[in-house]
Amino acid sequence: MSKPDATRDRIEAELHDPLSALGLDVEAVELTPAGKRRVLRVAVDKDGGPTLDDVAEATREVSRVLDGSDVMGEMPYTLEVTSRRIRESDEDSVHLEVDGEKRRVAYADVAKAKVQIEFNRPADEET
Repeated sequence: MSKPDATRDRIEAELHDPLSALGLDVEAVELTPAGKRRVLRVAVDKDGGPTLDDVAEATREVSRVLDGSDVMGEMPYTLEVTSRRIRESDEDSVHLEVDGEKRRVAYADVAKAKVQIEFNRPADEET
């Protein structure tokens, strides 16, 4: 196991219990170099999908855990906590909500993916 993989696995292990206490699951941890810094991306999820408030609370908790740990070492980093806005998926495709419209995208048609943050709740969740 390489050092970046070991660091990523340790970060995920340290975040598991504190985020579980908030009702959240750690979906993915990604640590990438960005010049003299690193970018730490933590994707969280929960049954029914996390709200923006859940992501904000997770960000505070991740920051608190990492501040009390030596897992990130001395090198500065930027923390990004996000959720994946996928409605459902199956073996062949993913069902996304784009501009309020549900779309099916076959995995074979995906050449590149990019994370974007959506600050508005879908209309069916605003009640």
